[in-house]
Amino acid sequence: MGLSRLLRVSNRSFLAFIFFFSMSTTGLYFIYVAPGIANTYFFMVQAQGIMLRDNVRTIGQMIRLYTNKNSTLNGTDYPDGSNSSEYMSQPTAYLPENFTYAQNLPCPERLPSMKGPMDVNMTQIPMEEIDLKFSKYLDVHFGGHWRPKDCKPRWKVAILIPFRNRYEHLPILFQHLTPMLQRQRLQFAYYVIEQSGTQPFNRAMLFNVGFLEAMKDLDWDCLVFHDVDHIPENDRNYYGCGQMPRHFAAKLDKYMYLLPYSEFFGGVSGLTVEQFRKINGFPNAFWGWGGEDDDLWNRVHYAGLNITRPEGEMGKYKSIPHHHRGEVQFLGRYKLLRYSKERQHLDGLNNLNYTPEISLSSLYKNITVDLHPDLAPIADY
Repeated sequence: MGLSRLLRVSNRSFLAFIFFFSMSTTGLYFIYVAPGIANTYFFMVQAQGIMLRDNVRTIGQMIRLYTNKNSTLNGTDYPDGSNSSEYMSQPTAYLPENFTYAQNLPCPERLPSMKGPMDVNMTQIPMEEIDLKFSKYLDVHFGGHWRPKDCKPRWKVAILIPFRNRYEHLPILFQHLTPMLQRQRLQFAYYVIEQSGTQPFNRAMLFNVGFLEAMKDLDWDCLVFHDVDHIPENDRNYYGCGQMPRHFAAKLDKYMYLLPYSEFFGGVSGLTVEQFRKINGFPNAFWGWGGEDDDLWNRVHYAGLNITRPEGEMGKYKSIPHHHRGEVQFLGRYKLLRYSKERQHLDGLNNLNYTPEISLSSLYKNITVDLHPDLAPIADY
């Protein structure tokens, strides 16, 4: 009798354990995973509405252009005096096919080799195949460095790629990005900044580490902060820098090629070295995914700068699906974003300490770092 009662109690305890374990697992799922999925679906629904609205506006714009075609008084293609439109971009003159380069002159920004839309192939490819192709046939030097020989590069660009457990994505990115940068006649090198250890992924701190390490190699003047899963679809999306920071990935396929919100600054962005130092780099305090690019947007504007984006179809990108692979959302990002201005000069390039492990491969320099919060101490504010 006592044994049967004990078995009944054990069964109830086991069932209770299973129940509470299931509830806690479900709770963790909704805390860390479901918000990201919900955001994606929200953006898709939002995008459908924006697309419908934009179609209506575009039709209206076309009607106005037709009606006022020969009657504008301001010398532009648009009755309101604007030379560009969010909905209808103006054609840009590119140099003719027979253009002759001059070795002692800067490379032009609008070259005949830049054709526009590119075919994107997401099929996995071994890194060894990409190494052989680019080192042997496209003249990429060991470590991932290349510069044009027929003209002086207008920009020396360090491509910084934050990384963890995406080994199949790297060759896909290199396969598309390397020929594109060569057609743009930019001097460039790849830096893959890999996070080791068990801490949540810190994309922003990896970018800061990559910047500091890249500047030890060469006097770079332009920095492109590039997610490994973002593949450009148009080679006229010029990866040089400008007077203002640049958001290259303006139209991502998973958001139906529309901005999720006007302050969106994620995926692929570019700043000059001077601009990046002026804003004190990225914040180091964002552990997990989400928020650091919004903080970067704030830093840019607090420094008196504005964001530019490519016009028309040039800013289109495809993203490699991956679902963040166990990386959690950073739930503390909203509080940090409220204090962006106070934190800007306390947390960034100026409070970062790290110990890198450096290795070279055919196409890139790998910088491995074990990150944890103690590497970027910040006083209370």
